[in-house]
Amino acid sequence: MNYTLIGTGNVAWFFGKRLKEAGHTCVGIYGRNARAANALAKEVYAKDCGSLSDVKNDTAIFILALSDSIIEEIVQQISFSDTVLVHTAGSMDINILTTASKNVGVIWPVYSILKADLPMHRQIPFVWEASTEKAKQQILTVIQAISDISLEAKGDQRKWLHLAAVVGNNFINHLMAICEQICKEQKIPFSILMPILQQAFDRIKQFPPIEMQTGPALRGDTVTMQKHIDLLSDHTDWQQLYERISMSIEKMYNGQ
Repeated sequence: MNYTLIGTGNVAWFFGKRLKEAGHTCVGIYGRNARAANALAKEVYAKDCGSLSDVKNDTAIFILALSDSIIEEIVQQISFSDTVLVHTAGSMDINILTTASKNVGVIWPVYSILKADLPMHRQIPFVWEASTEKAKQQILTVIQAISDISLEAKGDQRKWLHLAAVVGNNFINHLMAICEQICKEQKIPFSILMPILQQAFDRIKQFPPIEMQTGPALRGDTVTMQKHIDLLSDHTDWQQLYERISMSIEKMYNGQ
């Protein structure tokens, strides 16, 4: 299969490198950052398209690996008669592509992708959506080249999954950053928390998270919670976060 890739960020590098390793051919790369586009093009042995006008309607699939905010702008500048056009954004509607092609879809990796640490295994879940049978076949060809896990999820279902992924990955990572900062300020090694953090993730592999909750908010231990809030007096944003999450836990388990 041959494909064209628009984008030069983390997700573009992921698709480019993994598809190249799977034996697929990238015939063109386009990105606003000319240097970054050239670097990715060299990496995947592709043509560096200097402008969108250089992009040809001669590939099986056209992948927009772009940030959500610029997808629509790029779509307005392209048009295809037969090529399948997809974006890789979990929260963006499929219909944003329909002005540029009749065969459109979404290929969203439910995974945190970083160029400096590209995942090379096949246990990366992909959520997909397609407007036509042709789009479906090309999308599945891409996914099967990279992963063993896929799920069709349309419209709002995919958007809700994206929300869950943000809460489960981005929010949790932010909480870990707060933990690390607290340890740093108090001259405590962050590594001492690693076993309990690992325990939390090990447990939810076996049991529903709602059954694994522990801590003062679950117990209604207001004395301990107030002590924690007082300790955070120099970090009012963290105080508010602590209070809000504690209230959410209390409401979930005690119906308050």
